[in-house]
Amino acid sequence: MDSIIFLRPTRGLAALNLRDLWVYRELVYFLMWRDLKVRYKQTLLGASWAILQPVVQMVIFTLLFGGVANLSSEGVPYPVFNFTALLPWGLFSKALSDAGRALVNNRNMITKVYFPRLVIPVSSVLAGLVDFAIAFGVLVLIIIYYHFAPGANFDFHFTPALLTLPLFLILALVSALGFSLWLSAMNVIYRDVGHVLPFLTQIWFFITPIVYSSSEISSKWQWLYALNPMTGVIEGFRWAILGTQSTPALLLIISTLVAVVVLISGLFYFRRMERSFADEI
Repeated sequence: MDSIIFLRPTRGLAALNLRDLWVYRELVYFLMWRDLKVRYKQTLLGASWAILQPVVQMVIFTLLFGGVANLSSEGVPYPVFNFTALLPWGLFSKALSDAGRALVNNRNMITKVYFPRLVIPVSSVLAGLVDFAIAFGVLVLIIIYYHFAPGANFDFHFTPALLTLPLFLILALVSALGFSLWLSAMNVIYRDVGHVLPFLTQIWFFITPIVYSSSEISSKWQWLYALNPMTGVIEGFRWAILGTQSTPALLLIISTLVAVVVLISGLFYFRRMERSFADEI
């Protein structure tokens, strides 16, 4: 007697089939390398743009907000205070810009060959780590130039808080990937998303403590402010690198929970929409 095999769709976390990311890891690396080559190909300054952009932003913000507006930098030289925030923000905003349009920009691949579509936004987000690493080297030079170190000992040295920095970097990547999954999948169906992204990024910039400290926000509104996961990321970076005032535990917990919820919901939404990408794109 022949056995009967029932095929049913997987449910729960198994439906995400995240193992495919490991199976197609070489494709992730290839797409990362391709994005980097395309980004700096036929440019006069090449990879120097990864340094020039945050440095120019830091100079402008220092003149406007550190000089004219005289915003508090918690005892830290304002250029150092600002550039430390621009590091994770650059990673996040680049992910929104690149990954948000990644599926549409790779329509030829999607319509011609099978591969897990999740590879595209993941590679776009991870490609930003190269620019992050270059800009981090610049931050070290700026700290040395200002002879600044946590505790105002005027000597750059290692502190135990630096050990937590990879955790805040992971939180930045989780936030970036989570929102990128939502935006990239929505951009396939609604092309307006591509036009809204620059405006959204600008608004997001000013509701994130980049040019100012979160201590400027009233304590009774801190929980609402923490719903922006980049708040916890940036304040965490400042605490780990600069030794600024301790980031409120509640603020960090809320930001982390929001980032995780956005990532998980983004994964499910992306997988659900994935089956229609080839037709819609």
